[in-house]
Amino acid sequence: MQSFEITDPRINEYIKNIGKSSDPVLKEMEKYAVENHFPIIGPMVGPFLRQLAIITNAKNILELGSGFGYSAYWFAGGIPDDGRIICTDSDESNRKRALEYLKRGGFERKIDFRLGDALEIASNLEGPFDIIMNDIDKHGYPKAFDPAVRLLKPGGIFITDNVLWSGRVLSEKSDENTKGIQEFNRRLFNSDGILSSIIPIRDGLGLAVKL
Repeated sequence: MQSFEITDPRINEYIKNIGKSSDPVLKEMEKYAVENHFPIIGPMVGPFLRQLAIITNAKNILELGSGFGYSAYWFAGGIPDDGRIICTDSDESNRKRALEYLKRGGFERKIDFRLGDALEIASNLEGPFDIIMNDIDKHGYPKAFDPAVRLLKPGGIFITDNVLWSGRVLSEKSDENTKGIQEFNRRLFNSDGILSSIIPIRDGLGLAVKL
């Protein structure tokens, strides 16, 4: 199935341009992502993550898949000085770059960046976490569901990127990544103990609250 943009490209551009961030570190991170074809949540979703952190008074956040720290940067600006974000990634160069950006933003003390497989790292954590962000390889999404729900506090928020996968979730003939997202979405909406929705922003943002 041919992919498509979830919202009208003109609306996307309007949202991106109406209130561009003045943070030079964020601008540099976004430039790096474009130049290196590195997928990030981008300036449409970033402010929303910070809003969620502020609204929920989050202090403990876990990221399953952190890349070079873009989403962590947004989260970090929404938690108190004694807050903590556990970041995960299997690439040392991503970890190094993330820590450099986060240090320049003044967020270094809030970050615990762990190198390795995100789900293996999660299996050794106790929690509870106020927010868990899921952005691992898409074929692995179903495996992230149980660990995330286990580690969330009641009332905690489980956020997942790319749940509409440029419309490919509608396809009956799916590749491994699309099948992973389709199965994850089924579990997201058909599991006891959570209340879920999909926000059709950028590539679709899954949002679940643990009851």
